[in-house]
Amino acid sequence: MTTPEARTRVSRHARSSAAGRIRVSFEFFPPQTAEMEVTLWDAIGRLAPLAPLFVSVTYGAGGSTRERTHTTVKRILSETALTPAAHLTCIGATREDIDTVISGYVAAGVRHIVALRGDPQGGAGTPYAPHPGGYINAADLVGGIKRAADIEVSVSAYPEKHPDSPTVEADIDMLKAKVDAGASRAMTQFFFDNDLYFRYLDRVRARGIQIPIVPGILPVQNFKQARNFAARCGASMPAWLAERFEGLDDDVATRKLIAAAVAAEQVLDLVDRGVTDFHFYTMNRADLVFAICHLLGLRPAAKAAA
Repeated sequence: MTTPEARTRVSRHARSSAAGRIRVSFEFFPPQTAEMEVTLWDAIGRLAPLAPLFVSVTYGAGGSTRERTHTTVKRILSETALTPAAHLTCIGATREDIDTVISGYVAAGVRHIVALRGDPQGGAGTPYAPHPGGYINAADLVGGIKRAADIEVSVSAYPEKHPDSPTVEADIDMLKAKVDAGASRAMTQFFFDNDLYFRYLDRVRARGIQIPIVPGILPVQNFKQARNFAARCGASMPAWLAERFEGLDDDVATRKLIAAAVAAEQVLDLVDRGVTDFHFYTMNRADLVFAICHLLGLRPAAKAAA
């Protein structure tokens, strides 16, 4: 029988072996105010030295943040050494309009787009209807991007299925359609139970889908906010997670410590089980994500070279 000490040694060995192979990416959203702009660029400045594979910038429903997304992406290109990936959705635009956005990104130097169907313009939970003359879904959008330019396309994946999918199998059918259209990577919706990710990965691989399925990690900056976010997107919040944050609504300092511990447990367990790539939903905040990356063995490039 394996002793706890032996399991710990195996775990540490797995983490040590994986440290040099860990790759991360970070997701940001375009700022709405001058104050949010400062917060965003503080976060980018803090995380950039970790040399992420890429950083993605989200795109609001119906292109509501189109100009802010484009401005943020262009600034990342011009002022940093980071590789930006611009989000793009099908919502509220014709094919011609979306193709123009794609051309604009390519002209600006973007070589990676995250293709998403997008939330309905009425908000999560309302019926989705393609725009007349628009791309009908994410797979259709991936095909349009690949026809327009020879660039990398990433897509989303859902360990607990997309809220609009009738079944997990139907959801995996859509993922396969996106891959067949040219997607080369998928980042998952966030989850808190790692077994959900591995069960999903088994089903995806059984369908012959071999692209990387990168786990999406949401460090819980604010539990109530994360719980509401999860409810809208169909992600489950385990009872044990709620218990961890119980009674801490007005205790920000302790809440941050608990959040760091929860995220650390999750990512280190994923590493122990063979995962080497992670996509972090930063919420434009750097501290928790930076700490987790430190635990993963990542160090600022300048210091590592020193």
